[in-house]
Formats: sequence, C-alpha cells, structure tokens
Amino acid sequence: MKRTLLFPLVLTALIGLAGSASAEHGPTPQKVDETVEIKATPAAVWAIAGDFAGIAKWDAEVKASEGSTKKRVMTLKNGEKITEEVDEYDPAHMTYTYRMLDPNLKALPASSYSATLVVTAGAEGGTQVQWYGRVYRGDTGNEPPEELDDEAAKAALSKLFKAGLEGIKAKAEGKS
Repeated sequence: MKRTLLFPLVLTALIGLAGSASAEHGPTPQKVDETVEIKATPAAVWAIAGDFAGIAKWDAEVKASEGSTKKRVMTLKNGEKITEEVDEYDPAHMTYTYRMLDPNLKALPASSYSATLVVTAGAEGGTQVQWYGRVYRGDTGNEPPEELDDEAAKAALSKLFKAGLEGIKAKAEGKS
C-alpha cells in the first residue's frame, strides 16, 4: 500500500520541479527570416546591400547611418541609435554577419540580436536576398511586458529587415 501511494507523490514532485525549472529558464532566441527576389544581377544587388554602413540609403526604417564595413551606428526613424558590429564580412560570397553591441530598448525592443544578410543568384538571372537573425526579447525576465516580449522583438526586427529588402529591391530594379 505504501509503495502505491509513494509513486504518485514522487511523480507529482518531479513534475512540479520540472515545471518550475522551465519557468525559471531565461528567454530563448526568436528567429526572423525574410527573403526577397530581385530582377537584377547579384553583383548589382551586392553593390547596394554590401554597403553595411550605408544602410540608411536603402532601409526606410533607418534615418541615418555611419561607420565602415566593421561597425555602424544607425539612427532609426524614431531618433534612437543602435550600434552594430560585423562578425564576418565576405564580399566574395556576398554575405555578412553582424550583431547589436548595446541594447537600446527605445530603438528596438531587443536585449540582443545577431543577423546575416546573404545575396545569391536567383531564378531567371535575378537575385535572391535573404536576411535572417536571432533576437532576444527586450525584457529577459519571466513575465515581460507586451512591448518587450518575444513577439515585439520579432516584429521590430522583421520590420527593419522587410524595409531593407524592399529598399534594396527598389534601388536594384531602378524604382527609387
């Protein structure tokens, strides 16, 4: 009889511990992945997208930018700044990977992110640009407010990527 009662108690305790351990676990990275097809050669597209510091020339969410192929400071439309640093810049393969250095929750509701932009040959002589990243929400606590949660971080980074891809497309296709 004791053994029969003991098993459910032990099982309940283990489930409770597992539940509390997962509730105490920090945020997980959220993925953002945007792609655009462009009717231009990869070289023409890279001439635009490869200008890491010149993002303000092709991303409508960025009011101003300055820097080099190693580091940039972006001023977003809301006037807030974000500093990003390149981890890998490879013009031969038309790609770069970078990360945010210091969070600015007024600029973007993210505590950190890293991203990669890749230009490749697309269908029918065109080009495909993929911009993807991993982002952590602005509030890394267990119960973040809505404006700093996973969805807010993903939405903000996705908006930045989509605007950039549309800007690259417009410039490369001669529509801007």
